[in-house]
Amino acid sequence: MSEFHYVAYAQEVIFGPGSLGRLGEAVDRLGAQRLMLCTSPSLHSAGHVAAIEAILGDRLVAVFDQVRPHVQDVQADEASTFAESKQVDAVIGLGGGSPLGMAKAVAYSLEKRSQPLPIPGAPAAQPLVPVVAIPTTYAGSEMTAVYGITHTREKPPRKITVSDPKIAPKVVVYDPNLTLDLPPELTASTGMNALAHCIEALYSRTRHPLSTAAAISGVRHIAEALPACYAHGRDLEARTQMLIGAHLAGRSLADVAMGLHHGLCHVLGGTAGVPHGIANSIILPHAVRFNAETTALQLLPAAEALGVRVDGQDPAAAVEAAAEKIFEMAGQMNLPQHLREAGVREADLPELARIAFQSHTVQNNPRPMTDAAEIERLLRAAW
Repeated sequence: MSEFHYVAYAQEVIFGPGSLGRLGEAVDRLGAQRLMLCTSPSLHSAGHVAAIEAILGDRLVAVFDQVRPHVQDVQADEASTFAESKQVDAVIGLGGGSPLGMAKAVAYSLEKRSQPLPIPGAPAAQPLVPVVAIPTTYAGSEMTAVYGITHTREKPPRKITVSDPKIAPKVVVYDPNLTLDLPPELTASTGMNALAHCIEALYSRTRHPLSTAAAISGVRHIAEALPACYAHGRDLEARTQMLIGAHLAGRSLADVAMGLHHGLCHVLGGTAGVPHGIANSIILPHAVRFNAETTALQLLPAAEALGVRVDGQDPAAAVEAAAEKIFEMAGQMNLPQHLREAGVREADLPELARIAFQSHTVQNNPRPMTDAAEIERLLRAAW
């Protein structure tokens, strides 16, 4: 790694048990007076929406609490029109990757409706409508300047990513108390998603020293804390350490290019309807094996953090052992380990491989792919 280039984002990160109580002062610093909240029905019923309403009072002028998975284009249009009608000047995302993605999509849409955008990707550009992210899972979207959106009008549906420095949330509030009621399956699947962020950051074609350091530390936190969170969901110390791991995972992937793993998971989600965390859990060991011959040296720290002995061992063998550890971890947390268990039909694998091969994200993979048949073989191994 003798050369690197990345864009960092100006973000205020507030971390710690009880930090939701500091939301009001963070919003004051933004200068926002008319906020919209994007969240899911489960977060509303858990009482977390009421807590935000109590903190913000009259400044919370709109609540969109019916966010569905994979940020569907029809729903994003509906939420954006609602926000525009309320003259919203900041958007809060509360929940996992979908509510946070919806908040990003709404804010970005409002920006485009309000004024012509500058040159896409201009690093110094600040958002006209800032996003406040309050994650309650380990999905990591809060640290990134990207969101995925599913084009449901296409046949088959297709999930794409939208990327711009202005999309990065300006304020991120991490309160481990909000994760104490996260169900075991969501704990496990979004935790595996966070692990996948670290893995892809380690071998990303655009990795840099900061992303690598965050990824290695993230794997260590996740490997230690995730099993404890799954087994003992009310363990605040374990939840806190896991949320640190998720933060590091999101930080590691925030400004590097994703590859085969995440591109394929987007296809499985947007086209086949597989929940994102489940797709990550199933595909990750297979993506690690696929890339091992090219990325073994970069993945050795992750293998060691996962409990694999790396001293004196062939790097490729150590990475193979790490892939098996990841597979076993998913099984120990009762997650689906095969695509057929997640509702994917064998007959659909060739079409999924074809769509994935056309993905720009997949083409960023460190091991180049020459045709869709390679992806289909990976999918069949995972099926």
